[in-house]
Amino acid sequence: MMTTQKVLLAATLGAVGLSACSMGPRFMDRDALVTTPDACAAKRFDVYFNENQDRLTSPALEAIGLTATQLQGCRITSVKVLGLASASGAADANLDLSERRALAVAEALTAAGWPAPAFELAAAGDSGATTADGVLEPLRRRTEVLVEAAPL
Repeated sequence: MMTTQKVLLAATLGAVGLSACSMGPRFMDRDALVTTPDACAAKRFDVYFNENQDRLTSPALEAIGLTATQLQGCRITSVKVLGLASASGAADANLDLSERRALAVAEALTAAGWPAPAFELAAAGDSGATTADGVLEPLRRRTEVLVEAAPL
């Protein structure tokens, strides 16, 4: 195809495309595209600990406080706290450590005003802290928190 013909074809296709754009609505309604997330929906967050520690750090307390603030005005229906530990150390010590971590987080959430009967605590210790290839997972020094909430 000759260069002039290519330019004319491109111009024609562009004009057809632009005319098709003008046939529909010019602007979409913002509310049709953007929704506000429900504040009283399920939330998941992690609380990290220093190695061999069950004491909450300042960032951990901030994460707990932020989530507590986000869920004000909601009915907390359940809170699952799973304590985890890295693979360093003995398995029984890691299980004990992960239990203490879960309890520390539950106590902090209770202090933030969350209902204690809603808590389900579990501990995995170092189970799963080493991959099939033998690689240690250092980010296992944490608790996983899953909160189910509903509007009041």
